[in-house]
Amino acid sequence: MNQNTSKGIGGSTPAIELSKLKPNSQEPQPIQKVEFQERLKKASSALKEQGLDALYINAGTNLYYFTETHWSPSERLVGALLFADGSLKYIVPEFEIGTFEDFMGIEGDIISWKEHESPIEIIAKNVSGKIKLAVDDSTRFTLVSKFQENKRFKISSAENLIRDIRMIKSKAEIAHLQYAMDLTMQVHQAAAKILKPGITAQEVEEFIHQAHQKLGVESGSYFCIVLFGKDSSFPHGVKTPKALEENDMVLIDTGTRYKSYISDITRTYIYGKASNKEIDIWNKEKAAQLAAFEAAQLGKPCSHIDEQVRVQLKTDGLGPDYDLPGLPHRAGHGVGIEIHEHPFIVGGNNIPLQAGMCFSIEPMIVVPDEFGVRLEDHIYMTEDGPKWFTEPAHSIDNPFGYDVD
Repeated sequence: MNQNTSKGIGGSTPAIELSKLKPNSQEPQPIQKVEFQERLKKASSALKEQGLDALYINAGTNLYYFTETHWSPSERLVGALLFADGSLKYIVPEFEIGTFEDFMGIEGDIISWKEHESPIEIIAKNVSGKIKLAVDDSTRFTLVSKFQENKRFKISSAENLIRDIRMIKSKAEIAHLQYAMDLTMQVHQAAAKILKPGITAQEVEEFIHQAHQKLGVESGSYFCIVLFGKDSSFPHGVKTPKALEENDMVLIDTGTRYKSYISDITRTYIYGKASNKEIDIWNKEKAAQLAAFEAAQLGKPCSHIDEQVRVQLKTDGLGPDYDLPGLPHRAGHGVGIEIHEHPFIVGGNNIPLQAGMCFSIEPMIVVPDEFGVRLEDHIYMTEDGPKWFTEPAHSIDNPFGYDVD
């Protein structure tokens, strides 16, 4: 019998836990049109500062971020041209104009192209002379190469230009991330309670998906990783996950997408009784996570966090560097409308930490062929330093810090 039932692990059923979940009525206000307009202003100002004439924004997350226009990328070019003077023009297949106008956020002129035409040539005919064009780094190479081949364009990567704007989150964005994180934390707590010997990873994943839906996110989980026992030593899972057994380590990494903003939380804990080694590694993982939080100071480079995590792990007899047992990957990643975005918390990243940055702290410890422990919470940088979106895990057998008599 599971010994952790009173600490929120096991002892319940999916039906009971789903019935307890209720959507939070205090949803954040939608991001206002003026904020999207301000993003376009920042981008056009950056174009001027860098001596560029225009920015090509490809369909997908960047198009949404700057123009509030939801449109998935495909083999057909759909995007926008933002000019240094602030003017905005969309590039759309002619037969899609009616649908596109339905999805258009910030208004702009439309440059249309027919199926037999090259959209790049059509764009070239709609610009004056030769222009210096920064191209969205998410654009497919087949399109980038066509821009390169056309003599009207002198192209460069827009990755840094877009990065420097997107990685500084507004108060409204942080509120959306906070709401999504709060939902997923409720789901984690509910998922822990349904665990029992024999339950499969797929059953837990299905419950987590339904739980996100019950909390008001129609699309359910954005992603989900559930690993038991030895499987937890593989950071992103295995081909055929094992079912839960007594005294297995449990690793659950999941999140949802709330109004374009993504949550991402990992909890690792024991189902049953932990060994001394498991307790030791779990505690060292928490120490590494707290070392990362302490290292997240304004003005320090992002790499400083990763470096201090590895200092802590080495002090605790793990690593060094990427050696195992230890941390085999970066210490964290930015989050927003993509689950992995700038800034990346990794060695060599000299971008200074700034207020408004939001990123994960997840210095996973892998013990090869035995188990892994990942505790992942996100922080946001304020003028006073780092703040947690979610409270870090409490202990290996009481991850959510329930009061126990």
